Amino acid sequence: MSSTDGTSNYGYVNARAKARRAALFDDEDYRKLLRMGTGEIARYMEESEYESEINALGSRYDGVDLIEYALNRNLAKHFNDVLDWTGGKLYTLIARYLRKFDAWNVKTVLRGIYADADSQSVRDDLIHAGEFDQSFLDRLTEAGTIEDVVEMLSGTIFGDHLEAAYEDYESTGLLIPLENAVDRAYYEGLMEGVTESESRPTQLYVEFLQAEIDFRNIRNALRISRSGADIDPSEYFISGGKLFKPSELSQLAGNTDELISRVRDSTYGKDLDEALDELEQAESLIGFEHALDAALLKYSEHLSRVFPLSVCPVLAYVLAKQREVENIRAIARGREAGLSEDEIEDELVVL
Repeated sequence: MSSTDGTSNYGYVNARAKARRAALFDDEDYRKLLRMGTGEIARYMEESEYESEINALGSRYDGVDLIEYALNRNLAKHFNDVLDWTGGKLYTLIARYLRKFDAWNVKTVLRGIYADADSQSVRDDLIHAGEFDQSFLDRLTEAGTIEDVVEMLSGTIFGDHLEAAYEDYESTGLLIPLENAVDRAYYEGLMEGVTESESRPTQLYVEFLQAEIDFRNIRNALRISRSGADIDPSEYFISGGKLFKPSELSQLAGNTDELISRVRDSTYGKDLDEALDELEQAESLIGFEHALDAALLKYSEHLSRVFPLSVCPVLAYVLAKQREVENIRAIARGREAGLSEDEIEDELVVL
């Protein structure tokens, strides 16, 4: 693995990330997968860059299990490769960003306990691409209660935020306070010590994160509003974005029409136009959240094109790879559950 030593090698890393991105599944691939059973999906993956994972795991697993394990192993491999390529400040920026998978894993464990899922099912959904090692993740999955998980995470970047949110979890019986606390800890940790007054590559890193934080604040505020829980969204506001102040988000969360209007008038309004139309008509947040994800992907692609010698192309690749894995997983699980093609397609993030 590379390190913080040495010079940031933007040109080399971005060229390799661009090549990896070109190999990702496109919308035509997803249309083909929608018509396949789980066995056919695994065979299709075997003919792609997932070949080594499918072959290595094929003797032990089949169906959805084979697809799940192959996806997670492949994702971790690719992101570890990215870190191996990098040096200097670029390594630091990417390594910090990849801690999003620590956040993913914490929320996966919390959701598993909340839903009374068995520990193996929770392990299957973990992505080993963050900083938490295998032994620590194993201990988390064996935790008996949500309180145990909160205690085990004391001393990590998530500890203080989860401890503060635990009272709201107990009073509401909802995971939203804990999930939002995990997001807040992750993003505030990313922004800590990074300012726009630094070098141009760092400025672009901040600009990218500001957009992601704004989208996360929108998502979290709407989840709180739609849950009906007596929770003040400002308590879980993530600082560092451009669109909102904590007090504004509290007011807007209770009035979806005003929130939509505010986003329409922002710098993101053009990218989110269709998503905002959908939210106005929808009873569920699923479509809107997927549209938010697609909008962030488009924004990352824009920054990558305009600023090719920066961290932006690598972050855009990370988002695109994550999107690919989540889409393939959604298709495989949907097929196993007997969902129709239209129902599965509603679960996909497509551009």
